[in-house]
Amino acid sequence: MFGLGKKRSGEDGEEHRYYLLPGMGRSNRRRHKMIFMWSLIAGVGGSALIGLVIWLLNR
Repeated sequence: MFGLGKKRSGEDGEEHRYYLLPGMGRSNRRRHKMIFMWSLIAGVGGSALIGLVIWLLNR
């Protein structure tokens, strides 16, 4: 009614299709997950190092 209903796959003659753009595959998601994990580790390590330096300077 008034264009609010879902179209069935046979009505428009084409199946529902989707396309993956470059960088949307499983391997790229895995690579981004590794980069994110290593950046968190580097951020925590860098913060701890800077905190240690500041603590040693204020002792």
